[in-house]
Amino acid sequence: MGQAYMTESERGGPGAERSGSGTGRLSALRPGPGAWRRGIVLGVFCVLLALLMAFHSKVPNRIGSLGSLLETFLPWLGLALPVLLVLGLLRRSATALVALVLPVAVWLNLFVGLTTDKSGSGGDLTVVTHNVNADNRDPAGTAREVAASGADVVALEELQADAVPAYEKELAETFPHHSVQGTVGLWSKYPLSDTRPVDIEMGWTRAMRGTVAAPDGPVAVYVAHLPSVRVKLNAGFTAGQRDGSAEALGLAIRDEPAERVVLLGDLNGTMNDRALSSVTSQMRSTQGAAGDGFGFSWPASFPMARIDQIMVRGVEPVSSWSLPATGSDHLPVAASLRF
Repeated sequence: MGQAYMTESERGGPGAERSGSGTGRLSALRPGPGAWRRGIVLGVFCVLLALLMAFHSKVPNRIGSLGSLLETFLPWLGLALPVLLVLGLLRRSATALVALVLPVAVWLNLFVGLTTDKSGSGGDLTVVTHNVNADNRDPAGTAREVAASGADVVALEELQADAVPAYEKELAETFPHHSVQGTVGLWSKYPLSDTRPVDIEMGWTRAMRGTVAAPDGPVAVYVAHLPSVRVKLNAGFTAGQRDGSAEALGLAIRDEPAERVVLLGDLNGTMNDRALSSVTSQMRSTQGAAGDGFGFSWPASFPMARIDQIMVRGVEPVSSWSLPATGSDHLPVAASLRF
């Protein structure tokens, strides 16, 4: 009877292991044609996400102000990126992973500048703005925390008439000069002049301006609290009144003759929101120019958006930051400015 003989490699001996181990590993690493066919839906989603972020200004505001709603929370679209990465890896989809490069690049282009620390040191004037919340149960405590911030100028919004005496009492020693107009107020270590309401077409006073006689020269300071916005299932992002007030505020700032102008307030919108362009196109955000991170200010319990703004024209931002929470639902925000 004939006897069959097998070579060492055919028997799977050591020689076979040595000769096949390297190529086996290489084969496992190769994506193969299936890796490009898998995850096409994920890849399409990546492309759509990139287009949405890149062309957010094209999303119409006519229906429920969807464009402004998107732009308010635009940075948070970045949370989808790690999710898409994990899904692409689980699917072992080369198509999805390559397509993911697009939204990552767009997000970085939009926001990488806000993820770094651009703050400097020094400055000629430190300013703070704080929406103190009309329902604040401890106005005196909030005033003390603001007074301890080291600011030279403080703007407060959403002042209730019966709480104003508490703020005036607690801030008087640090800020001997102040003016309250309607529901907004301006406190200063330096003399104030030409304080007056600013009409932002609301029917009552929620904006003002004053001239601060700072040691390095006068500066016009505006304080504004634009109308609130709401997200409603039957109406979308209700921001019509806010948008109209923003236009009026922008016109007032445009006509301001002073060389140095500072805007402090709760604008109920972010710098990305196109509806605030009448203001944002004229002024620089201190957070964008000299801040550390996104500087989200609302809601105080879990900040998701920076709707409290410090903006300047004719002065240089040195640093910008958020302060610790007070009794309000907003965080105070601060900035140091150089003339």
